[in-house]
Amino acid sequence: MAEHGEETLIEQINEKIHGDGDSSSSDSDDEKSKASVVAEAVKSKIYHLFGREKPVHQILGGGKPADVFLWKNKKASAVVLGGATAIWILFELMEYHLLTLVCHCLILSLAILFLWSNATTLINKSPPHIPVVSIPEDLAVNISRSLTYEINRGFSVLREIATGRQLKKFLAVIAGLWILSIIGSCCNFLTLFYIAFVTLHTVPFLYDKYEDRVDTFAEKATVEFKKHYAVFHAKCLSKIPRGPLKDKKFR
Repeated sequence: MAEHGEETLIEQINEKIHGDGDSSSSDSDDEKSKASVVAEAVKSKIYHLFGREKPVHQILGGGKPADVFLWKNKKASAVVLGGATAIWILFELMEYHLLTLVCHCLILSLAILFLWSNATTLINKSPPHIPVVSIPEDLAVNISRSLTYEINRGFSVLREIATGRQLKKFLAVIAGLWILSIIGSCCNFLTLFYIAFVTLHTVPFLYDKYEDRVDTFAEKATVEFKKHYAVFHAKCLSKIPRGPLKDKKFR
């Protein structure tokens, strides 16, 4: 009987311990869930540049292109940026022409392959393996669809601005086009493309590295801009007649 009483007492203690463990584990789970909810709420209140909700890597498309832009793969990024710099130096500084460069490269490569193929027959060696190069049809279709979608979206934005509905977008587009016109008068299209390419390889990387500082500064700048815009809107823009807010429905 004493042994049976001791066993029941041990079982009760074990059940109590396990029960306390379960309750403590459930409490810890509840605390973790509450902490995650609070963390998500805090993240939602944090200001991000341009109101982004996704990481920079995901905004750039993810995968290998984003790794190149953010210098995750330093060798590939250096090769791409070095190649673009070499092309810019070749065409801009050395004033080489694209058609001339393509023709010279084709002449050199065809002459080397032709002589190599004929030389292998004289020395009884296997001819060089020339791979079959072709553009996949799916790739061409996807690229054309993407370009068509972006062009149509640009046209829809321009149409929406032209109807007089979005005053902020109108001012932003006018300012952007004016800045582009100034830049275009100072440099040609190749230099402008190279500047955009270098910017794409440097600005996202620096922003990803100093994200917190940039977001804090951008938040302060946005607050100041909204204050000045409110004053400007009250004094000038509110007096300008606007177009209809809704499209007219014809029956």
